Amino acid sequence: MEYSVVIVAAGKGTRLNLGYNKVFYRFEDGETVLEKTLSVFKQDQNCKQIIVVLAPEELTSMKADKKITLVSGGATRSESVYHGLMAAMYECVYIHDAARPYITLPLLNRLNEAMKDCDGCIAGVPCVDTIKQVKNGIVVTLPREELFHAQTPQVFKTNFIIDAYRKMFKEGFSATDDASVVEYAFGYSVKNVLGDYNNIKITNPKDVR
Repeated sequence: MEYSVVIVAAGKGTRLNLGYNKVFYRFEDGETVLEKTLSVFKQDQNCKQIIVVLAPEELTSMKADKKITLVSGGATRSESVYHGLMAAMYECVYIHDAARPYITLPLLNRLNEAMKDCDGCIAGVPCVDTIKQVKNGIVVTLPREELFHAQTPQVFKTNFIIDAYRKMFKEGFSATDDASVVEYAFGYSVKNVLGDYNNIKITNPKDVR
């Protein structure tokens, strides 16, 4: 299935203490975080449009071309995603954090296969730790076998996720990821596709390898 991808790159990444957007951090091989992320989608023959969402002041840091569309981000991640969705040209859209440069083609292919019979799916991996819910200082143990770490890409039919975001903004809901936007808007639970434990989001200095 051919698709557009929205690469969300407008964040600041303050926990990395770089003094600049972490997606422009350069690895020892000379590539930036953003370049590594983009390279995987460029290799995927199903990916026909790459939409890079950057802070307005960073739009001049890279050039658009026949495959890459540059879009100005918003004040929040949700606004930035929505701006990117408005530029999507294909029926299916992947939404991916630029700060996850260890994405792989096999994972992209698993998500693409899953989208043949659903309106939305996400990459997720089983939790390896026992997770505790704490209310008023009291611990409740959650069933680990049912708990997953959500990753990106999160993938949707384009019109479906745009409608969900519009409803979220209209009603003032705040979401932490794209699947939760769909859950709020339509009461619809998306499919989980096995992710990759190496597909981490660069957040702290130890994540840069």
